Amino acid sequence: MLEEQFTELLGLLKFDDEVLDWVREALKSSHEQERVDHQEAIKRLEAESRRLEDRIHAMYVDKLDGVVGAAFFERMSNQWRDEQRRCQREIERHQNADRTYLDEGVALLELAKDAQRLFAKQEAREKRRLLDFVLSSCQWNDGRLTPTFRQPFDLLAETIAAAKSEDVPDGFFAPRFEKWLPGQDSNLRQGG
Repeated sequence: MLEEQFTELLGLLKFDDEVLDWVREALKSSHEQERVDHQEAIKRLEAESRRLEDRIHAMYVDKLDGVVGAAFFERMSNQWRDEQRRCQREIERHQNADRTYLDEGVALLELAKDAQRLFAKQEAREKRRLLDFVLSSCQWNDGRLTPTFRQPFDLLAETIAAAKSEDVPDGFFAPRFEKWLPGQDSNLRQGG
């Protein structure tokens, strides 16, 4: 009985291919802005790193010319090298975020869409892993299972429930799907 209720519960995350295609396209569109933001941040960080390198070189010349002492040069060049390493870590973080944003978003959506089917055909250990990934907790009250979904599955379940509760004519695309990406720019909506 518990397994049946978990199977039913995972059905709350199910949506059709049309929605998946629409959200995938919206993610790609929003990813473009995300990609631009990451590229701009990387350019700023690379410029900062070059500026620090120029400072180190200029101060080295000053050290050679006797304008600054060796101790001062060492202290400042170490400080600037630390700042350069911080810049490099930030550059790597932006590069990794840029690569994973779209892939992870689509993978989560596909998992949610197929969670019920996957759960039904897996062995007990894999069922448990899937439930642990999607749910943060569940309560059993009066023979009924009450879930608490993890993010982003909580928002997905709420959005699917809201979309299913509305009586929307077929073919009327924008109002039917605009809930899927709250806060998105209206330019993403077709026909609007």
